[in-house]
Amino acid sequence: MPDGTATAHQFTPKLKTTLTEGYGLGALRKDVLAGLTVAIVALPLSMAIGVASGVSPERALYAAIIGGFLVSALGGSRYQIGGPAGAFIVLVSATVAQHGVEGLLLAVLMSGLMLVALGLSGLARLIKYVPHAVTVGFTCGIAVTILASQLRDFAGLPVTGAEPGHLIPKLIALAPALSSANAYALLLSVGSAAIIFALKRWRPSWPGMLIAVVAASSVAALFHFPVETIGTRFGGLPNGLPWPQMPTITWSLVLDLLPTALSFTLLGAVESLLSAKIADGMTKRKHRYNMEVLAQGIANVASAVFGGISVTGTIARTATNIRAGAVSPVSGIVHAIFLLAFLLVAAPLANAIPLAALAGLLVVVCWNMAEKEEFAHLLRHWPTATVLLLTFGLTLVFDLTIGIIAGCVASAAIWFAGSRGKSA
Repeated sequence: MPDGTATAHQFTPKLKTTLTEGYGLGALRKDVLAGLTVAIVALPLSMAIGVASGVSPERALYAAIIGGFLVSALGGSRYQIGGPAGAFIVLVSATVAQHGVEGLLLAVLMSGLMLVALGLSGLARLIKYVPHAVTVGFTCGIAVTILASQLRDFAGLPVTGAEPGHLIPKLIALAPALSSANAYALLLSVGSAAIIFALKRWRPSWPGMLIAVVAASSVAALFHFPVETIGTRFGGLPNGLPWPQMPTITWSLVLDLLPTALSFTLLGAVESLLSAKIADGMTKRKHRYNMEVLAQGIANVASAVFGGISVTGTIARTATNIRAGAVSPVSGIVHAIFLLAFLLVAAPLANAIPLAALAGLLVVVCWNMAEKEEFAHLLRHWPTATVLLLTFGLTLVFDLTIGIIAGCVASAAIWFAGSRGKSA
């Protein structure tokens, strides 16, 4: 079986390659089962990411449906699953707080166009030169920031007004409300996280996230817990996709959003290609990096037009897809169709989901996202430790873009100094 190395640079979707090689009923069965498995994981996770990002949960589902379909149909990986990702929560919430939902949609659209340009230019391969210490540093920084963003719903804190975006001001703002934590919300959030961890350990093939959310929703409804739900905060989910519509575009808003769109582009490219690389390692194949970034760009443009948030390759869902037996991009397309079916048929059921349960789910996501062992390993050597801590610290205190740029500059400076020392 060829690994695809010779065609890694091509602009040919892996779906076309798969169908050309021959695709039978047996492969379709495997892909449908894998697509259903991924959809079961993606459904509660997407809604949780939407709520944590400061938008209504359906906007994350739009991204999972539209973006997930296009990433699989056009992408350069056989197994990549596209959709909303936890890594974007901080960027999305900050953009919504500053520019509103319309500003967010324009930023996602601009980012999509930038990703298209990056893919068509053939420069996507340069993303792989981002130092490993930088990747671990900003990933762990994002995990801590997301964790802090969930404290309000996790403990049911009675906070009025918008929370500050940065970590330290956020913790200062939440501190006075800690004494008024909602015991019912804590029970649901801790219980949800415990169920997910327990099932992952003893029943790893079971859909732990969905089981936890369903259990928490049932308990809250049965015993009439006084906690916020999707229905009470957002009014429920719509029964279908909206009509496509371009976001509001003005020259001044485009200029204001340019740095934000660049951040979306950088993170989207890094996350997508990292996910595709992990899929390669699990399957002994090779993704087409230019086609993958091009598809991510098209998916983000389409997501914005349908009112969805940012789309990227998602590591956890891609790994789930592979473990579930997927053999082609058809599984990703099927996963998007199953999510659409839920929106069309069962959307009212989401009204009863407690926000505390979704917060508990995201706490698990943060724990899994943080590369704890790799972080500790990189701390053992001063060059990688310097880059790691600089990226991690600046991501926490300021934002992702500053953390990545500073980490890359520091890594280059250390490498240059080492090269000069050897030549001398």
